[in-house]
Amino acid sequence: MHLPSRSAVVCNVCVLTSAALLTLSISCTSYTQKAQAADAAKPMTLLTGMPAVADPANLYSADAPGMVSSVAKGFPTRVYVPNSKSDTVDVIDPATYKIVGHFALPKHGKRLLEPQHVVPSYDLKRLWVAQDLGDQLTAIDPATGKPGETIQVDDPYNMYFTPDGKYSIVMAEREKRIDFRDAQSMQVVNKVPVNCAGVNHADFSADGRYMLATCEFSSEMIKVDVEGQRVLKHLPLEPKGMPQDCRTSPDGKVFYVANMDANGVHIIDGEAFRQIAFVPTGKGAHGLYFSRDSKYLYVSNRGEGSVSLIDLATRKVATKWHIPGGGSPDMGGVSADGKSLWLSGRYNSEVYVFDTSNGNLRARIKVGDGPHGLCFYPQPGRYSLGHTGNMR
Repeated sequence: MHLPSRSAVVCNVCVLTSAALLTLSISCTSYTQKAQAADAAKPMTLLTGMPAVADPANLYSADAPGMVSSVAKGFPTRVYVPNSKSDTVDVIDPATYKIVGHFALPKHGKRLLEPQHVVPSYDLKRLWVAQDLGDQLTAIDPATGKPGETIQVDDPYNMYFTPDGKYSIVMAEREKRIDFRDAQSMQVVNKVPVNCAGVNHADFSADGRYMLATCEFSSEMIKVDVEGQRVLKHLPLEPKGMPQDCRTSPDGKVFYVANMDANGVHIIDGEAFRQIAFVPTGKGAHGLYFSRDSKYLYVSNRGEGSVSLIDLATRKVATKWHIPGGGSPDMGGVSADGKSLWLSGRYNSEVYVFDTSNGNLRARIKVGDGPHGLCFYPQPGRYSLGHTGNMR
């Protein structure tokens, strides 16, 4: 656009009458509003094959209480707890807080398997227990709560699914790779080097076209082209630390990233791929989960035994819940009705259940050694993007 000279601007302003200035102001305001409205009305270009976004203002509109998919509605409500140091899974009935099932994962020799997360499949029909040291995935039938087949997979610390449902993305942390696999057969399609240390948690943009992932041991984020299956950029984080869980905001405008060593949450503009804010939450900020009304982000502060609630309207901490006597809240999820938050107690061999209406601790349930990425299932949502239930 051609800009007039400074003197021309000054002269033009000098001869403007008050009425002309008012007209110019109204005209500029009207133009800006129209431009903003046009931008907001612009249709989202989705990843090919991805389900339509029901409500662009709330990516989690299908995750509200009572919106369990017909695929999963008949499954018994259970909480699946992978015990990373005892190579077992405990199954809890959330109605009674009692362990109603327990099984050991299949071993080959004495090597520790280290199950890290229980991950719902994209189509919601099964759960996967990701065991990184054991290099294997074990299926769970959510209709029975019993284990099924175990398959060999390189270093599955965590696992996600592309928004079109075609691929699983295995976060092969030890190998410094993310591996795209066929979501049904789990056969390798593409092994993608990430050139960062400790790649493990991620989430997808509103349109599904890119993914942001955390690199825990090199204090950075990577941006991944989902369709092209390649790393686009790296972003160092400030303050430095150990980035953990990563979640897309309900309005799709930013990503929240927990940082365990920096004791807070980074806010990242995914499109521009730059950090725009940092919110202190508490020692050992680790897991991130949205309330069922999409108003709050629950942040588990593992190092101090607390949960911070970030008000998504202000992007500030609204309140903090403390575990009486302390604890080590890690990963988990929100109940299907939204009334409780379930988190594993990583270093205390227990599971915590918070009342989301007031933050009171409803229960502490003793489980195996080193409980990590527990999964409350079934959950509301049309499909799963992985982790312990990133549903949309």
